[in-house]
Amino acid sequence: MTDETGAGSALVRAGQLLLAQGDRQGAAQVLALARAKRADLATMLQAHALIEGHDLPGSFSNLTGVDCRISPEDDIFRFFARHPSSLNPLRDYFADGWRTLAELMVLLERLGKPLLQMQNVLEFASGHGRFTRHLTKALGAERVTVSDVVADAVEFSKATFGVQGFVSASVPEQVRWPGQFDLVFVLSLFSHLPRTTWGRWLRALHGLLAPGGVLVFTVHGMKAAAFDQVILDEDGYFFAPSSESRAIAAQEYGTTFTAPQFVQAQIAETVGLEKLLHFAPVHFWNHQDAYVLAR
Repeated sequence: MTDETGAGSALVRAGQLLLAQGDRQGAAQVLALARAKRADLATMLQAHALIEGHDLPGSFSNLTGVDCRISPEDDIFRFFARHPSSLNPLRDYFADGWRTLAELMVLLERLGKPLLQMQNVLEFASGHGRFTRHLTKALGAERVTVSDVVADAVEFSKATFGVQGFVSASVPEQVRWPGQFDLVFVLSLFSHLPRTTWGRWLRALHGLLAPGGVLVFTVHGMKAAAFDQVILDEDGYFFAPSSESRAIAAQEYGTTFTAPQFVQAQIAETVGLEKLLHFAPVHFWNHQDAYVLAR
């Protein structure tokens, strides 16, 4: 155990003792110190869970109006916590989910398909709820279904946010699809897929749309490729077997870059290019391109 870990654990124990004694203000102060120990991620999340679970001063739930509990298995939070540009990982993690909601709403408003009018929404490749918590606040849990290949992520979102959910698979042919949706939102899945499953997932997810529904998905496009100095092949495609995920094999979920020519060719081959309703370069996070397909 490092000195940092030992100090953080001592602060958490002190906070727990103060809670048992009924000293909420003292517990909040001690746990805030523990939550700031970025080098000790387990301590940070343990202190955060106590603050959120006991609704203490400093709770992010009080600031945002959404459930701000975080799973210890959340790879996306770990990405923020370890990224050198993130000075406050908790704040950045929650703000990023809210930003995604705003960007999705702007995109759908432009197309005359307002998010708030969607009665049945699937968030696919949903992870542990970075975006789900905000989507649920906007729509209500009863209108949201989540799916992820990581079963623990689905169970966490169902238990924490009250949404419906089902476990996905590494290939679409193995998934038991529950029905059709007005909106299927797929954030940063196609930015990780190998060529062997890219088109198959596109066909399967488009097939989930109810009449009048739309599929929104994102990719690493030309701006992202230039930023990472990636050279695409003659089809406009690049894949590397590495990602932030610890739960999925790198050959199934790596890092993918695609030019518009590749994406349009895949759309044409799988569902028909006439289904392409809109293309929005670098729309999400000023980093990922967005494509919207109609039923």
